[in-house]
Amino acid sequence: MRFIFATLLAILPAAALAEPLSFDEALLRAANSAPLLEARGEQVRARQSAAIAAGQLPDPRLGIGLDNFPVSGPPAFSLSQENMTMARVGIEQEVPNLAKRHAQQNRAEADITVARARSDVDLRRIRVATALAWIDAYYAQKRLEAMDAILERLRRLPGVAVSAVAAGTGRPAQSLNIRQSIAELFEDRRSMLVAEAAKARAELARWTGDPDPQPTGPAPHFAVSREALRAALARHPELVMAAATVDQALADVDAARAEKRPDWGFNVAFQRRDPQFGNMVSVGATMTLPLFPGRRQNPRIEAAAAEAAAARAEQEDALRALEAELDAGLAEHAMHHEQWMRSRETLLPLARREAELETASYAAGRAGLLDVIEAEASLARTELDALDREAAVARHEARLTLTYGDDR
Repeated sequence: MRFIFATLLAILPAAALAEPLSFDEALLRAANSAPLLEARGEQVRARQSAAIAAGQLPDPRLGIGLDNFPVSGPPAFSLSQENMTMARVGIEQEVPNLAKRHAQQNRAEADITVARARSDVDLRRIRVATALAWIDAYYAQKRLEAMDAILERLRRLPGVAVSAVAAGTGRPAQSLNIRQSIAELFEDRRSMLVAEAAKARAELARWTGDPDPQPTGPAPHFAVSREALRAALARHPELVMAAATVDQALADVDAARAEKRPDWGFNVAFQRRDPQFGNMVSVGATMTLPLFPGRRQNPRIEAAAAEAAAARAEQEDALRALEAELDAGLAEHAMHHEQWMRSRETLLPLARREAELETASYAAGRAGLLDVIEAEASLARTELDALDREAAVARHEARLTLTYGDDR
């Protein structure tokens, strides 16, 4: 019984994953199970841990030594004949200047912001990829269903052609020509659709972790607003990361400038001598002397300033690139939406009407069988093309909204 129970526990999660997968559930699973996001989370935690130590004083140093040990003369190599011979133990503490420590803290905070922004960038990329994979798998299944309905309708035509031959109104080769056209135009296309559906499900499985994802539910539709997307662009993770990169560079500039300020150090030591002479205590202070800034500090400041300028330029370039990509995406979306509307409201009704008229004309003896076949084939192509256009609109809506809109 324990073995059976354990087996059921192992099977049930996989069975649960094989359940139909809605669009929202696919995005949720991708966000919760992506290994890359787990890695980014660990990097954020690493930066947060490192920030705790930023700006802290260095560890003190323990010093042990022997001072004034004679190596020549009458007291040579004696620990007790020279009254200045001492065993010393002391502690030193270096104190970097406050500007340097503040720069370290600012750099650590900028590192955390960059790590978080990089995680947000990857999350947005994964959400977009998951959405497109779900839409591709969803419409691949719809295309297969439409193709099966089309083939069911077209496969009746060879029988009509055989009846026409028997009635003396058609040629014997017509039924063969019809069968060949169906195989070339639609059965081959169906094989391609099966492969495309398998590829789309494999891509969806990559992002969701579901071994056999089955898209279900309605297709997503997003209200694409140029104004809303433009307003949300300022909060885009790539721009947040670019701004944090500028903060990193500015912190490096501050750190380079802080090198021109002196650092301090303090030390205290206890010195033990022979009891007849008495012990001693020494206290001291040290200070760095940045005497040659032209050859040391100034070149580093100039290099850090150049890096900061480069970071600002890259930030501006990132903004312009996103604005250009958004405008191009909106233009492309408008084109695809117009094509879809034209197909749904004009081309598809006309193709259906043409097929109905040709069928009626054939029944009345005013049209040939080839005319009916051509009209049915044209209707089938228009139906599939309408699905392709609808899928293109859904892809562009999802890409624009999830790439440039607010995360909520």
